[in-house]
Amino acid sequence: MNQTRYPLRVNIGFLLNQPLGSWRDIHFEFPTLRLSEDLPLTDFAGVVRFNRAVQGLLAEADFSATLTLQCVRCLTDYPQRLHSQFQELFAFRRDQVTESGLMVPEDGNVDFAPLAIEYLLIEIPIKPLCKPNCRGLCVECGADLNVAACEHHAADAASG
Repeated sequence: MNQTRYPLRVNIGFLLNQPLGSWRDIHFEFPTLRLSEDLPLTDFAGVVRFNRAVQGLLAEADFSATLTLQCVRCLTDYPQRLHSQFQELFAFRRDQVTESGLMVPEDGNVDFAPLAIEYLLIEIPIKPLCKPNCRGLCVECGADLNVAACEHHAADAASG
């Protein structure tokens, strides 16, 4: 297995013939991880619990990572923590497939990267803010008002 190319690939074949209710936790931890071109992550950590069920293998995942985003108010890059928890069933047979369409692969290798990408992308804020009370940029001169008040805002504060 090439860990660099498929960092979230797991062989789940060992659970296929286990009794119902058997489970195993698989832990992931990477200081840096690029799941896709648009998703360069740092401090990636997570765990996937595989539970042997009648229909297939139930995967319960809990992933967290940090992504650098740009604040919509002040345009400063800042680290945004992302966290996602989800469950997906990998079915044994086509007639047991859920809405997600996931099946246990014949070789027993499951790549969690597509699921991690999908669920972590949902966690990215629509309007990212470096902090809740970000003051943004001055519309006149473009100064970052989080750093210091510019002459335009100093005049507004004095007159108000």
